[in-house]
Amino acid sequence: MKTYCALYASSNAMSRQRGVVLIIALIVLVSMTLAAIGMSRSIDTANSIAGNIAFKQASVQSSDLGIQAATAWLNANSGGSTLQSNDALNGYFSSSPATEPNWADMANWTNAAVLSGGNADAAGNVVRYVVHRMCTQPATAYNGNNAGVANQCALSIPVSGGGAGGSMAVGSTQFPGAPQLYYRITTRVDGPRNTVSIVQVTMQIQV
Repeated sequence: MKTYCALYASSNAMSRQRGVVLIIALIVLVSMTLAAIGMSRSIDTANSIAGNIAFKQASVQSSDLGIQAATAWLNANSGGSTLQSNDALNGYFSSSPATEPNWADMANWTNAAVLSGGNADAAGNVVRYVVHRMCTQPATAYNGNNAGVANQCALSIPVSGGGAGGSMAVGSTQFPGAPQLYYRITTRVDGPRNTVSIVQVTMQIQV
């Protein structure tokens, strides 16, 4: 009788141990499953971030196309008084905006020049640009006035090389060169995955 009780007790303990091992195994399996799900999501997120960065870089590089097109247009029209007047069809404005626009708002790009007729390039980017002459008065010569208001322009006046000095002068005489006006080019590139890049550059053109 005593032997039977001992065997029964031993069998009961072994059953309880097997139940504990099963619970531990289930907990480990659940933990491994959660870890695998978390790792899978982190990999997906990393791939998505890498893709977005690639699209962003491609859109920034495409902004060079807008800058080159605007620069070519400015150089082609720098002679005479062409740049004194607005040319909205080519995204050109002869004065700077009174208040800086929110360039992220598409409503401020209605008069922009659009490359390739608004068609996306090989990378899926649409490039736009606007050019502002950095002057306060539109349709006015850089040294003129508009209805009695003097035009104020951001400009620089380079100094020419000096001539040889003489016995009546100390050093050499230097003469001011032709004024150079500042023009600001703003480009916007809309790419895949709602990527938007806005780049601004400033250039000088001799009057």
